[in-house]
Amino acid sequence: MSSIALVTGAGSGIGKAVALAFAGRGDRVVAADLDLAAAESTAKEFPDLITALPVDIADRDRVDELRDETHARVGVPDIVVNAAGWDRTDQFLNATPEFAQKVVAINYLGPVNICSAFLPGIIEAGNGGRVVNLASDAGRVGSSGESIYAGAKGGVIALTKSLAREMARHGITVNCVCPGPTDTPLFQAQEEKLKSALIKAIPFRRLARPDEVAAPVLFFASENASFITGQVVSVSGGLTMAG
Repeated sequence: MSSIALVTGAGSGIGKAVALAFAGRGDRVVAADLDLAAAESTAKEFPDLITALPVDIADRDRVDELRDETHARVGVPDIVVNAAGWDRTDQFLNATPEFAQKVVAINYLGPVNICSAFLPGIIEAGNGGRVVNLASDAGRVGSSGESIYAGAKGGVIALTKSLAREMARHGITVNCVCPGPTDTPLFQAQEEKLKSALIKAIPFRRLARPDEVAAPVLFFASENASFITGQVVSVSGGLTMAG
């Protein structure tokens, strides 16, 4: 039986890989992204299954519009994947209040907004559901030059665990995937020195591919994970081995 999956950040990187993986197994997908053209490019790979819609996850009004458009055009999703994120590497003492607010608004309040908007419909449908949040290993072990981002992603991990407890009564699982360094546009925008150092620190001596991060997302969204909730898995090639 096919599902309806909402995937934020589906225009590129991990979000795109997740959206394509769901469509590849026959699910209907709403590919949501701030960059509508990028989301439409994703949708072109499975035009019969993927619907591209715009969203600014940091703006609750825009998230509500996404929910209403999703319900009207595709239906109530039974899978929600919060893959959208943003950061810029720099030392903590260089961060402006505006930068800090943007990082938190996108990386933490974005998933809060999405879950708050979509979970009531999933609960009302009464068929259970799956929420998978993309955090980061920075939120598990810290990351120099990403202190605010790490804090926001740590918040996503805590949000995941708390929501898992609240949603269990509705048959909805909530789990978290924490990527390490991954070959995405966000990573490639970093300085060469930093990129090289990170790759050398990974035991496998390479970046993760977006599809390698998408794989555990699909597992958490599957029936094989029906009794798993509140869990966090790292996809980092051994860079971090958090307990």
